[in-house]
Amino acid sequence: MTYLAIPIKVESAAVAQDLIAQAAQAGADIIELRLDYLTIPTADAVRQVVAEARQTGCKVLATCRADWEGGSFKGSEKGRNAILKQAVRAGADYVDIESACRADGEIQIESILGKTETKLIRSNHDFNELPGDWDKRLARLAQQQPDIAKIAYKANKITDCFAALDWLHSQQQQKHSAIAMAMGEAGTITRLLAKKLGAFLTFASLGDEQATAPGQVTAKDIRQLYRFDAVNAQTKLFGVVACPVGHSMSPAIHNAAFAETDFDGLYVPLLVAPHFSEFQGMIHAFCRRQWLHLRGLSVTIPHKENALRYLQTINGKIDSLAAKIGAVNTMIFSENGEVSGCNTDYPGALKAIMDGAKMGQGDFKGLPTAIFGAGGVARALVVGLTDLGANVTIYNRTAEKAEKLAAEFGCEAAPLEAIGDLDAKLIINCTSLGMTPNTNQCCVGAEAIKPGMIVFDTVYNPLQTQLLNYARAAGAVAIDGLTMFVNQAALQFELFTGQNAPTDIMRQVVLERL
Repeated sequence: MTYLAIPIKVESAAVAQDLIAQAAQAGADIIELRLDYLTIPTADAVRQVVAEARQTGCKVLATCRADWEGGSFKGSEKGRNAILKQAVRAGADYVDIESACRADGEIQIESILGKTETKLIRSNHDFNELPGDWDKRLARLAQQQPDIAKIAYKANKITDCFAALDWLHSQQQQKHSAIAMAMGEAGTITRLLAKKLGAFLTFASLGDEQATAPGQVTAKDIRQLYRFDAVNAQTKLFGVVACPVGHSMSPAIHNAAFAETDFDGLYVPLLVAPHFSEFQGMIHAFCRRQWLHLRGLSVTIPHKENALRYLQTINGKIDSLAAKIGAVNTMIFSENGEVSGCNTDYPGALKAIMDGAKMGQGDFKGLPTAIFGAGGVARALVVGLTDLGANVTIYNRTAEKAEKLAAEFGCEAAPLEAIGDLDAKLIINCTSLGMTPNTNQCCVGAEAIKPGMIVFDTVYNPLQTQLLNYARAAGAVAIDGLTMFVNQAALQFELFTGQNAPTDIMRQVVLERL
């Protein structure tokens, strides 16, 4: 069993009381009492908070981490001994003590534990990086023979996570109790995969302001969004590769779809630096570890071209449309090691337009179309719509970029100053204009929209953009970006799982989060 532990900063018994109740209500299996935050560390205060935590029915973990090990306790080791000893005597189920010690004193393990049944966790931390002496630290932990060994360090890049994952996997194979996590946003997956790898526990916070270590996920998210109770050793792994990644709604939409269809999958955010070498290193690391069961990735900014390049370097299977677009937004990893890629942006957008305007593919032939933007999504739509015979004109802030894209696919390019001469039946915004927080921006003025036009905005936050407001006011057909986002995600889900996507649930999840 992997426990969900929620840490509480115990500044005083009075303050801790409410936080302890919140932790129990949030679904904690273990409440970690961070006694190093006590303003006045009296024996009575320690006994009171331990008793309060025990009354919730949760197990109690007592920690008093010294400032030299990343904690808040600035007193002597003798004083720390006394605090931990009081916690044990008050009934703490576990006590966490650093594996290292200070020259001016020694933590007295035997004196603290006495003859109680309290279990000992020995921990090692590095708040700066993946330790260069990793093997030595693990050896020291093993030599100390604690009931549970714990190691935590800062992940500065996604590949730093695999040291922790490898160690958890080895301890799982040996049936040893262990805790390992990489702190920081790049290390999030070590927290989310803890249950899959049989870790003794993983930490989650009551909220961002209550986090006791960088990168802690909230208890609500780990329980609900990341399907903590459903994860097991065979759970298939999926994720979104992006930089930045924290804003992505993909984990929410895919995990909700897994839950709705009873599919044994977990979808996680993967923060990967923009360089191809980082992307390649991350994929190689996953592929070498079949026990992680990576089966699919959504790929977004800035990695769509990196995904295509990676597949080309390994002679992976690339969908012809994705090759023509020059970008891959979906990668599939089979059990036999084959890797393939495709692009669901264009079919997702095309379906949104066809459904919203009640069109068939044949209706695009000769259709005057204005596309604003020349980035990845714009390129996908240019490729698809020119293939269907639409007469496409590309408008972009950087004219040279629009001209280059237009020349590649035999369509027209025009400067933004020519918007006054706009003569289109279909208008598509592929820029970020109008996106939160700059919701008053728009790629065209209200006067450019005419009755009977079809106006499609790929922006979905906010749902009703300024462009769509203009379209509705003019009597044009308005199609929101959420429809495209759900469509492309639904196609990914079907590629990932082989099941029909619960599109109503997926759309509702995004609406709720918006």
